[in-house]
Amino acid sequence: AAIAEDQGFEYELKSLGWDASIAACKSGQADAMIAGASITDQRKNEGWIFSDSYYTATQCVAVATNSTVNSLDGIKGANIAVKTGTQGATYAESLKDEYNLNLTYFEDSPTMYQAVTGGQCAACFEDTPIMAASIKDGGLDMRIVDGSENDGSGYGMAVFSSDKQELLDKFNAGLKNIKANGKYDEIIAKYLG
Repeated sequence: AAIAEDQGFEYELKSLGWDASIAACKSGQADAMIAGASITDQRKNEGWIFSDSYYTATQCVAVATNSTVNSLDGIKGANIAVKTGTQGATYAESLKDEYNLNLTYFEDSPTMYQAVTGGQCAACFEDTPIMAASIKDGGLDMRIVDGSENDGSGYGMAVFSSDKQELLDKFNAGLKNIKANGKYDEIIAKYLG
């Protein structure tokens, strides 16, 4: 909202799942996607065009609140929940052999979280800010395992067509402006602080 206000454009926000967001952008039903769109070389190679990074997000391991898991070593040999096509899944896949993980893939976060809180999976891998917000604001009966975060990657607004470059340019200009005027820091403190 702050970027749109800064740049004088209007937008309609649609809350879609990850796969539905991708399909909507590819089919032209949506101009862009923004929430949790990590900027990766793989996605760029698939044709996605990204804005400048607006936030660097790490990925983490989360367990049910009553779990005895307190480190990455605690998930060795465990059944782990991951969300298809996400950086959390990529992180889990990178540790699969080292920790002998059995990965179970889900299409959305609520179902993945339910697998953990219901005991079907020992843990899940998720973007840290999403997990923290789900615990804090959503009352999710889970916790983030200390020391489980990776180095992370930047989030950006993503479009699937070069004819959306003007939108990316406005987004980048607005992002630069709200970082310079302090509005960005206010938003981060309010929602992630």
